[in-house]
Amino acid sequence: MAGGAALIVVAAGAAAALAWHKSSPPVPAEPVVVLGDGVTTPGGMAWIPPGSFQMGSDSKLAQANEKPAHAVSVKGFWMDVTHVTNDEFAEFVRQTGYVTTAEQKPDWETIRVQLPPGIPKPPDDVLVPGAMVFVGTSGPVDLRDYSQWWRYVPGADWRHPQGPGSTIEGKGDHPVVQVSYEDVQAYAKWAGKRLPTEAEWEYAARGGLEQATYVWGDELSPDGKPMANYWDSKQQGTFPVVSPKAGGAEGTVPAKTFPPNGYGLYDMTGNAWQWVADWYGADYFSKQAKATTPIVDPQGPAQAFDPSDPGVPLDAPKRVIRGGSFLCNESYCLSYRPSARRGSDPYSPMSHVGFRLVKDAAAPTAQVAAHTAK
Repeated sequence: MAGGAALIVVAAGAAAALAWHKSSPPVPAEPVVVLGDGVTTPGGMAWIPPGSFQMGSDSKLAQANEKPAHAVSVKGFWMDVTHVTNDEFAEFVRQTGYVTTAEQKPDWETIRVQLPPGIPKPPDDVLVPGAMVFVGTSGPVDLRDYSQWWRYVPGADWRHPQGPGSTIEGKGDHPVVQVSYEDVQAYAKWAGKRLPTEAEWEYAARGGLEQATYVWGDELSPDGKPMANYWDSKQQGTFPVVSPKAGGAEGTVPAKTFPPNGYGLYDMTGNAWQWVADWYGADYFSKQAKATTPIVDPQGPAQAFDPSDPGVPLDAPKRVIRGGSFLCNESYCLSYRPSARRGSDPYSPMSHVGFRLVKDAAAPTAQVAAHTAK
């Protein structure tokens, strides 16, 4: 897009942001990539203009918790261009001395609420630091039981995502994983940012495409090119079977491996799931769709609700994760789609969950936007 056209588009976006409290924001014009310069605007972030969109999906690929599609409006905000990386998280730890959830002895009270009533507390020598790791299986299994390919591994943490024998050496530009919701909140406070709401995340992920199946369009592999890091059964075989010869499951890849979406955001789907701010409500979208007034900047339900996890109380604490990961595949979850959503225990780090943040800051000036768009 020519600089003059970009100037007009983003100037309109800035005006809409100023008028936010007077009226609902308009549907944005054709997306323009506007990146922060680190001086007058937030560095490493992209401007997401205010607008309205259809949240959720009525696609035949959509699961019940994604339905129905419903109109939502959000105000403008800045979003990290990529997941927070290992190098960025390492700098946070270096400066603050922060110790992550996975590096601490598990707290029984936070575990107990995820279990059926009456489960006795295990011996203290069982409660050792560690995290959940995808270990895969040696052959095809019943996909209704995810415990067959996940295991709590003592010593697994953000520096050792698969356990004590693993490392992030040489992977500084990969998404940091094995971080809990609590870890993310600590990082966000240090960085002067916050987690996006579920609505903000999906609006940004769609990149200006209304109800497209994927963040890049409706075709999974345009011109035969992969567009995200997910479990490709044609290349990797049946999920969750891992090949010892190949060294186990594929993992994360460096940020910016694949093309960005319409707002300049990389890996909004695939690579690693992303924490968002909201409590997870399996029925939240169906409740939202019944609203009689426009839904503006929704913040999620007041508490979690998930009837789909056997043995876990319906109201056990769960926060939303979005975007899918390197483990998502067509035979199991198909979560490398912008409307896909899931709830996760906020105190349980996992080897395929990371995050990115947003920042509430002024909209870019027309001059900055025009310079960025050239």
